[in-house]
Amino acid sequence: MDHHCPWTSNCVSHQTWPHFIRFLFYATTSMIYLQYFLYIRASKVWEDRDMPSYLGPSAWQLAHLFALIVFNSLTLFLVGIMFLRSVYSMAMNITTIESWEIERHEQLLRRAKVLGGYLDGPDGMRVRISRHEFPYDIGIWGNIRDGMGTSNILAWFWPLAASMKTAGLAFETNGFEEPGQVWPPPDPDRMPRLSRNLDTNDAFVYHEHMNTAAEVEAFKQRQAADLARRQRANGVQRRKAFHQRFDSDSAQPVENEYLDDAATDLSGEEGWQDSGGNRLRDYGVEEDVEFYDEDDIPIAELLRRRREQQHN
Repeated sequence: MDHHCPWTSNCVSHQTWPHFIRFLFYATTSMIYLQYFLYIRASKVWEDRDMPSYLGPSAWQLAHLFALIVFNSLTLFLVGIMFLRSVYSMAMNITTIESWEIERHEQLLRRAKVLGGYLDGPDGMRVRISRHEFPYDIGIWGNIRDGMGTSNILAWFWPLAASMKTAGLAFETNGFEEPGQVWPPPDPDRMPRLSRNLDTNDAFVYHEHMNTAAEVEAFKQRQAADLARRQRANGVQRRKAFHQRFDSDSAQPVENEYLDDAATDLSGEEGWQDSGGNRLRDYGVEEDVEFYDEDDIPIAELLRRRREQQHN
């Protein structure tokens, strides 16, 4: 299948492809023929522009001529591009869907080239990406012959030609790849995940006899467990709240400004930390920026503290 054509209300496939090409050819030819006569008429009107108005076309006729020129030119441009694109696709034996697959394969090759020839698939699978040649391009003449269903050039333009008899399930290949290769090549982003046997013994099960307090407590426990799991996965550790990280008298940072893993109070800021426990300041980056908690400290108090620091 190539695509669904709304003009013909039918899908353009292997058997309907010759009819679609003939439809575009005759539509383009007809509009070129109409454009020729419109050009002659418009040229005549322009040559007689200095003649009295009663000797020329009426206002409605001029409006009709202008509308025909605009709509026919626009339609001819669009249908002509589609016709040329379809002829090119037939010469390369590449359908619209196959062109998307080729572009997708080129994108995977560029990604794999940067990542050492492998891409990550589902469930930690490593997939090797190698270049695959498009197997159905057998030459321009062979592609057009198979696309139109015959080598008789006159039959290509016969509007009453019958549909092709072939089923379209097997096609000739160019032999560039091994017989066992498939098209399109494997795509790690589209591979299905492996089936898992999940252990539901430790899963949370809702009990109708639980009261509201028990439900809230169970939710907090699951939330804390999820947060701890994310911290272990991405190396992010939450910082303490502002009033806990700075000494109120000296306005200096305290020694330990990060929350423990078992802490239940999750308020504060997130600070970056790698797998070795190093933070940004361990690499010479100043991370103690000026920060105020506007929800707890009034703006007047903040201004007063700033004036005192400036005087001192």
